[in-house]
Amino acid sequence: MSKELKVVIVTGAAKGIGKQIALDFARAGWIPSLIDFNANELESTLAEVKEIQPQSTAITCDVKDPQEIIKAVSETHDRLGEINCLINNAGISKWKSPYELSVDEWDEIIQTNLRSVFLFSRETAKYMSRSGGGSIINMASTRAFMSEPHSEAYAATKGGIVALTHALAASFTDDFITVNSISPGWIHTGEYTELREIDHEQHLSKRVGMPADISRACLFLAQSDNNFITGENITIDGGMTKKNDL
Repeated sequence: MSKELKVVIVTGAAKGIGKQIALDFARAGWIPSLIDFNANELESTLAEVKEIQPQSTAITCDVKDPQEIIKAVSETHDRLGEINCLINNAGISKWKSPYELSVDEWDEIIQTNLRSVFLFSRETAKYMSRSGGGSIINMASTRAFMSEPHSEAYAATKGGIVALTHALAASFTDDFITVNSISPGWIHTGEYTELREIDHEQHLSKRVGMPADISRACLFLAQSDNNFITGENITIDGGMTKKNDL
């Protein structure tokens, strides 16, 4: 394999933002390793990505399982070689009253959204540290800073991701691994034409976000020339969180 080709792991890659990231990285010359729990959707997305970058691969993984995470990272390295970038995008939400949210539901969200970020980062960094460094990009959310009712578990994971990001940036500094997070606002993953004018007007940008808005930021942070940015969280929300202050 040519040393010029770079490898990126994308979790939660079967659909939505993760799928867009995988496609856009492939278009930019990267070889994506797609990680997801849904095998059928994952294979469908892999077929699209392979049309752009034939060497791409996919690995079914339950990110709640530490052993499956270790295996997914190891298999990526075995199949594709040096890992240059990790994008921790996998996540779930469950909007339930704190009076009704069970401990099992709380744990499922914490393990999927937050613990997996730590474990994927640790396992991938083991390989990056041997090959001169790399970049880790974690998907947080504006819910880390502003909340709606019944979002406690989700908000806790996203706030945790922001804190974990700058902690890992400090820990991995000697290995030349940058660690940053992105906090998307409203990113519409369905049919864009179904949105109303009132939806777009909620944003200073005068439009709702699209998955490509996030993938472009990931591509920027993944570039080795941008390694002066680390430990940072970038909010991409069309100005929605600032509009409330006007």
